[in-house]
Amino acid sequence: MILDTKNFEILGVKLFSIKSYEDNRGLFSEVFLSKLDYPEFKIEYVQENESISNFGVFRGMHMQKGNNSQSKLIRVVKGKVIDVICDLRKSSSSFKKIIFIELNPKQLLFLPKGLAHGFLSLEKDTILNYKCDNFYNQKSESGFNLFESRVEIDFPIEIDDLIISDRDKSLPGLDNSY
Repeated sequence: MILDTKNFEILGVKLFSIKSYEDNRGLFSEVFLSKLDYPEFKIEYVQENESISNFGVFRGMHMQKGNNSQSKLIRVVKGKVIDVICDLRKSSSSFKKIIFIELNPKQLLFLPKGLAHGFLSLEKDTILNYKCDNFYNQKSESGFNLFESRVEIDFPIEIDDLIISDRDKSLPGLDNSY
């Protein structure tokens, strides 16, 4: 099932490449097996979320804080995204570090607790699915506005052309957030 793994400069972030079988009928992939010898697959995931986004939609940067913090196992079901991850663990050596990872349906991305997450949809009707190890709690919701932060962003779409919710636009910049 897993062909390859890649670690990143934010401790705990891991990208898994998934083995796929393709023939004249289409494609088949095993995307989750709890018996795999990776700790990211041994976690008890309790909630699964899915979004469908148009081309140019940016969702984020979101996280759950405190006791409601969530680890996530993220998969693009259809389409392609640029995933954006920010380490907000104050004790981390990569605190406030932001990384950008292009994801496609042949990959799984693991994010440990304490990270803010967002993504840019690069195709129409992109479907993103993610498992969480903790339930959503509105009182623990947090995040920041990536575009009101001092962050170098190299998206293939002009920032002014992105589709962003009013709620996400109203989030504070990184330096004024959680």
